[in-house]
Amino acid sequence: MEFKVVGYVHVDFDDEYVKQNAGAVPGRVEILPEYEEALDGVEKYTHIFIIAVFHKSKPEYRSLLKVKPRRLLRMGLREDELPTLGVFSTDSPVRPNPIALTLVKLVRRERNVLFVEGLDLFDGTPVIDIKPYRPDYRAENYGYPDWVKLDARASI
Repeated sequence: MEFKVVGYVHVDFDDEYVKQNAGAVPGRVEILPEYEEALDGVEKYTHIFIIAVFHKSKPEYRSLLKVKPRRLLRMGLREDELPTLGVFSTDSPVRPNPIALTLVKLVRRERNVLFVEGLDLFDGTPVIDIKPYRPDYRAENYGYPDWVKLDARASI
């Protein structure tokens, strides 16, 4: 498989700030000039998915199949209280393929730069694709484990 980097994420915050404010960070997605034409029409959408590469993920993370949702530590839980889950049950950057999927609000487009809100990606993260959010992506009836409810309260 071969992927091309089509752009980069830019945020004005350090990695620790992004970790602590994941999903609430404003920033920019700068698409490389040769792909600017591929953005035509994207400004008509309010939300887009960013598909990126966890470029700071350690190589040894690719072999781990179980993790603990560490962001629950912000709620005051101790590490021994965190559930151990398969990586496919989480949005952890620890995964066999260091691929990120992030849904962000598209604020505006200026030529090859998308101004967005809601990032959870570090400055310099390589972007490999962008897809618009459409109404048919919405699930009306869905379920999730109790620990996700805890995580949602932590981000309020």
